[in-house]
Amino acid sequence: MKAIQSYISEHQERFLSELLQLLRIPSVSANSDHRGDMIKTAEFLMDKLLSIGMDRITKFETPGHPIVYAQKVVDDDRPTVLVYGHYDVQPPDPLDLWETAPFDPVIRKTDLHPEGAIFARGACDDKGQIYMHVKALEAMLANDALPCNVKLIFEGEEEVGSDNLGDFCEEQRELLSCDVVLISDTSIISRDTPSITVGLRGLTYVEVEVVGPNRDLHSGVYGGGVANPINNLCEMIAQLKDDRGVIQIPGFYDQVVELTTEERKSLNLAPFDLETYMTDLEVNDVQGEDGYTTLERTSTRPTLDVNGIWGGYIGEGAKTVLPSKAYAKISMRLVPNQTDDEICQLFTEYFTSLAPKAVKVKVTPHHGGAPAVTPTNTPEYKAASKAMKTTFGKTPIPVRGGGSIPIVALFESVLGVKTVLMGFGLDSDDIHSPNEHYGLWHFYKGIETIPYFYQYYAELK
Repeated sequence: MKAIQSYISEHQERFLSELLQLLRIPSVSANSDHRGDMIKTAEFLMDKLLSIGMDRITKFETPGHPIVYAQKVVDDDRPTVLVYGHYDVQPPDPLDLWETAPFDPVIRKTDLHPEGAIFARGACDDKGQIYMHVKALEAMLANDALPCNVKLIFEGEEEVGSDNLGDFCEEQRELLSCDVVLISDTSIISRDTPSITVGLRGLTYVEVEVVGPNRDLHSGVYGGGVANPINNLCEMIAQLKDDRGVIQIPGFYDQVVELTTEERKSLNLAPFDLETYMTDLEVNDVQGEDGYTTLERTSTRPTLDVNGIWGGYIGEGAKTVLPSKAYAKISMRLVPNQTDDEICQLFTEYFTSLAPKAVKVKVTPHHGGAPAVTPTNTPEYKAASKAMKTTFGKTPIPVRGGGSIPIVALFESVLGVKTVLMGFGLDSDDIHSPNEHYGLWHFYKGIETIPYFYQYYAELK
């Protein structure tokens, strides 16, 4: 291990340079204009995997974007780790809120990142975190010190729902067979307080359309006599929650597993300062479901949020138009034992029922996924905990995450294995937002920690 860590220290500048190259490729999976960039990113990763000595490097084509696979089998009798990550990124919009260009990475110092942070779309989610694994494997292979078999899959559709990953896993079940899945697409509490994510919320994501007259109308001629779809949409959205923050969809909470008093107490032991939280976000107060703390609201309670809303005239100046159509995108975060399909159906039925006769409503499901909870008494969790204790100097705290990684439940159902969520970002790294960034300290700490996971996992297995 000493040789591995020395190798990592000696090659830090090159590791960073390569990551910056990767971040310059605008691999936005949601935008068909970037189809060529998606292929370019996949091929970049394949080249790097080849250069570090990985085997069976393959680009699997899908109806969407390609999946990159590689492996290194050192001994059939040793445990196999399947590393999952995604090379696609969120759209960078709104561009005017970025301090620097989203695909021209720059390094700037911040209060939380005094050594510097990389500002670029995908820096933390998930290019920076998957590249930690590539470089950690390079260090182990360069020193002939890989203690486990390893398989890698990097997909290009995580940010748009991983529509083709399920079929790929079913078709390649034997190829992907493993003992554990290792993912770095989550965060830690802070650099002084390491943590491991042991729970994720599920997701239901829909788009709604409200249609009134067959064309945009003059608001002076028709206003007051014809339904305004934007007004109706806003009124319908307002009925989705009450003033206590409780979602009003009938049956929405029927399957929710309530935490015990002891579980709630344990959850709230995680370091959290409400004033710091509000100061960082520049808000005067927090808001959410009554009766729950902010930590509970953002990790163990289901939510419903409007992610975007549009319609009518939004250009410069004034245009007195009564719009024909209005739209919104709405996401619901789910908790055990809620399911995407059931919640989508409940939402559709309730939302449609809210519409007055003067308009028509269409609900289009986009993507979703199941919530997941991972145990803390397994060899893989113990290996991850011991690895982080070795490099951070503290035992990591198990925490529930508020985000969604649907493939965790997918891997368990198809491959029959559990997942370790060993991420190294911070919640404040602005993933999915303008000015996304990833601290250099965190990038290097991940590369330093990952080899210890392999060592301890091999020992514990």
